[in-house]
Amino acid sequence: MTNQENDGAWFLPKRFGFGAGLPIAWQGWMVVAVHVAVIVGGALLLRSQPAATIAWALITGLLPLPLYAAKTRGGWKWRWPN
Repeated sequence: MTNQENDGAWFLPKRFGFGAGLPIAWQGWMVVAVHVAVIVGGALLLRSQPAATIAWALITGLLPLPLYAAKTRGGWKWRWPN
C-alpha cells in the first residue's frame, strides 16, 4: 500500500475528465500562482499588441503542462465519475 501523504504529488487528479485538479501541496499552489502571474503580467505588458498577447497567453499557458502532469497523483488519464 502506498503512502499518499509522501508520494510527491502536488495536485489531485480531476474526478471527471482529463488533467489535474486542485493543488494539495504548497508547491502546487506556488506553481499555479506563478503561472497565473506570468500570464497576466505578460498580457499587461503586451496589451497594445493583441497578436503578441494571444501568442504569449497560449505559449505560457501550455508550457508548464508537463510539470502539472508529472506532479498529479496518479498521472493524467481519463476518469469517469463514481
